[in-house]
Amino acid sequence: MERHAFRVNGFLVLLALVVVAGALVLFGLSRDEATTIVSLVISVLLIFLVGTGFTIVNPNEAKVVQFFGRYIGTVKDAGFLFVTPLTDKRRVTLRVRNFETAKLKVNDADGSPVEIAAVVVYRVLDTAKATFSVDDYAQYVAIQSEAAVRHLATTHPYDSHIEERTSLRDGATVAEELTTELRDRTDLAGIEILEARITHLAYAPEIAQAMLVRQQASQIVAARRQIVEGAVGMVQLALDRLSQEHVVELDEERRAAMVSNLLVVLCGDRATQPVVNTGSLYA
Repeated sequence: MERHAFRVNGFLVLLALVVVAGALVLFGLSRDEATTIVSLVISVLLIFLVGTGFTIVNPNEAKVVQFFGRYIGTVKDAGFLFVTPLTDKRRVTLRVRNFETAKLKVNDADGSPVEIAAVVVYRVLDTAKATFSVDDYAQYVAIQSEAAVRHLATTHPYDSHIEERTSLRDGATVAEELTTELRDRTDLAGIEILEARITHLAYAPEIAQAMLVRQQASQIVAARRQIVEGAVGMVQLALDRLSQEHVVELDEERRAAMVSNLLVVLCGDRATQPVVNTGSLYA
């Protein structure tokens, strides 16, 4: 688990180092030659030892500190800092990053081949896990993103003809499912998934034309259904008004003929040609 490493202001340590090293050199120069050599050697060793502890941390960046292979903490404070000497300091970015998967060709829940791609927005939340739990957290996120997108595509159809069934075209629902699955997959690496969303969705080229015809037919059927429902309602309204206001009394045969004519007029694709009856009602 991530923990804070020892760190102090680097400029203060640098100032103290200059004062101590200068005092040692002056002390040696005020003595004999042997003392001067010893003080110089000690000053050089002190500068080298302390110098290994200096590091620069940029904004939205962290340094993972290891002392001879042992993790001793993480530094997230930006600036010129001094940490434990003789340590390895590995840079880990804390910036928000995004990754877009390649266009993957998979079979949806109905077995139809589709092309799908997604964009994933993430950032490092735990630097210790991101550094030591996986070899390369960026590559890990990329592979897990593709795996999650493939799994999502196989559990939902491209287009659902049942209201209760979620399809890949239901953007908000699918994005939430993908984000949740990716969070579970990347928690091991200390990664926080901010958002995952489908950016490309289409039928594979070999069936795209056939599916286009199918979609057009579905839209035509849906439009016809709505037209018929509206026409039936208008016919019912017309018959009820005629009956309530006693405009004309129709027997069952004439009533059926009137219903048939009204439905033809309301549901037809082309404009109808009216026939004016100049005789009696039943002529």
